[in-house]
Amino acid sequence: MDRVKTKVSNGGRVVIPAAYRKELGINPGDDVLLTLEEGEIRLVTTRQAVERAQRLVRRYIPRDVSLSEELIQERREEAADG
Repeated sequence: MDRVKTKVSNGGRVVIPAAYRKELGINPGDDVLLTLEEGEIRLVTTRQAVERAQRLVRRYIPRDVSLSEELIQERREEAADG
């Protein structure tokens, strides 16, 4: 997409153009995450952030491994021993 010039209004508000919101799937009331990287603001949807985190975890944990099931099993074993 092309660059769009916009203004910062009172309270630090910046309008995200409709075409950008549509492309990202952002709707009124949605949460977004802002990060400051090398003097630039980066905006991502929470869905994008979760997907990125899942990809990072999958580098190290095979798809057939359930970390939550392993944790539950560990807690059950600790409770049985305790």
